[in-house]
Amino acid sequence: MKIFPTSAIRQLDAFTIEHEPIDSLALMERAANALAKEIMSQWPDKDDTRFVVFAGPGNNGGDALAVARLLSEQGYKPVVYLFNTTGKLSADCEANRDLLTIADGVEFYEVTKQFVPPQISEDDVIIDGLFGSGLDRPLSGGFASLVRFINAADATVVSIDIPSGLMGEDNTANVMENVVRADYTLTLQFPKLAFFFAENEPFVGAWKVLDIGLSKEGIRQTYTPYELGDSRMMRYQLKIRNRFAHKGDFGRALLVAGQQGMAGASVLAARACLRSGVGLLTVHVPLCNNTIVQTAVPEAMTSLDCNEFCFAEAPDLTPYQAIGVGPGLGKAECTQQALYNLLTHSDVPMVLDADALNMIGQNHTYLHRLPKGSIITPHPGELDKLVGECHNSYERLTKAMNLAQTCSLYVILKGAYTAVLSPDGNCWFNVTGNPGMATGGCGDVLTGVILALLAQGYDAETASKLGVCVHGLAGDLAAHEMGEIALTAGDVVENLHKAWKALE
Repeated sequence: MKIFPTSAIRQLDAFTIEHEPIDSLALMERAANALAKEIMSQWPDKDDTRFVVFAGPGNNGGDALAVARLLSEQGYKPVVYLFNTTGKLSADCEANRDLLTIADGVEFYEVTKQFVPPQISEDDVIIDGLFGSGLDRPLSGGFASLVRFINAADATVVSIDIPSGLMGEDNTANVMENVVRADYTLTLQFPKLAFFFAENEPFVGAWKVLDIGLSKEGIRQTYTPYELGDSRMMRYQLKIRNRFAHKGDFGRALLVAGQQGMAGASVLAARACLRSGVGLLTVHVPLCNNTIVQTAVPEAMTSLDCNEFCFAEAPDLTPYQAIGVGPGLGKAECTQQALYNLLTHSDVPMVLDADALNMIGQNHTYLHRLPKGSIITPHPGELDKLVGECHNSYERLTKAMNLAQTCSLYVILKGAYTAVLSPDGNCWFNVTGNPGMATGGCGDVLTGVILALLAQGYDAETASKLGVCVHGLAGDLAAHEMGEIALTAGDVVENLHKAWKALE
């Protein structure tokens, strides 16, 4: 699914109106029907559910008024407040106001000057239709006060399209105290980019996309760098295995991971790599970790470092089709030099995570030593060390996209909606995974999965997307079995086989 900036969504509305053809009022009615149907499915009790609708003067308000009318036609008795403080309503909002005033069962107030707040109970449902995704400045004055009134109420809040006051992309200059805190957001046709940023979760709540029938041709023709992944489509990225294939056909991978006390990172990444189809895996370890890795992962070979306790010298890289480096590596001075030498002499695809990224963050010249098309997998803190401190998720995403382009890298920015950012400027959000995966070692597992895919000859973009998707899917399968609280990185590894089978 494409994710469009709000300016592009307005263009798609206009394209649909022109090419379907359909007039704007009928398109609003289509949206209102989708909204009302969803709302009624969540609150089917007509007698005990009191909807309090707050409508603004624009088309978002028109949507809210149309929803109130449709609810009344089904036997609900909504209370509606239309805020028309300037005497200027959008044409479609005005048309829906006129239709609502003749509807039965609606308690309707048009606020032009003084607003007398209603009594709101915890059993009520507030429908927020004040402002939509076209808002380009913070709310202030009376509307800011109204938002604070809504947020102070104990009622459930449902926002139409986007919580009022929230901007569709960049909220850096916004006044977040003046943004509606929705429990549910019913967004029209497309999610908004702002929904994918952690700091906006308290405002967006749980969100759901409602199809309102915007032109498929217009959607196809309109460019956007943003896309929401579809895990079902990932199965078409899998390579078919030849019946006469042998282990050499699926690549030799080198994993450089684990200092003293961090052998677990090596084990998790190695087990994930082996569970993801690699032909042969060698784990480069300091001597102190050799017995641990050989015992815990007997399917892997080990290569011993010259240093007993940490990574200090890379092995011969000639046999390998892909290299993974970073999990549990540490940042000793000799390790930093060894990493630099590894980057300088490697010409095969690489995936870097954890301490490898922390060391690169300390010396940005290392970035330019990475083979073109390499993959880095930072969490937000690690990314900030690479691109500078970021004040919010929008800035972080923008800088990560720029990093991918300027350094010809694939950046996997980990989070609730992990983003895969490519050198061509595109951004792909993953939909699998859950909060139970916010635990130590899960990043090491992801490194192992991606390393296996690179070794098998998947291109960096496919390895990134497929690896992130399967990693999250394995986490979802683990959470389904044991819940999120008890989930560990090892559980993700143990469910990789189920995740791959589900895709196959």
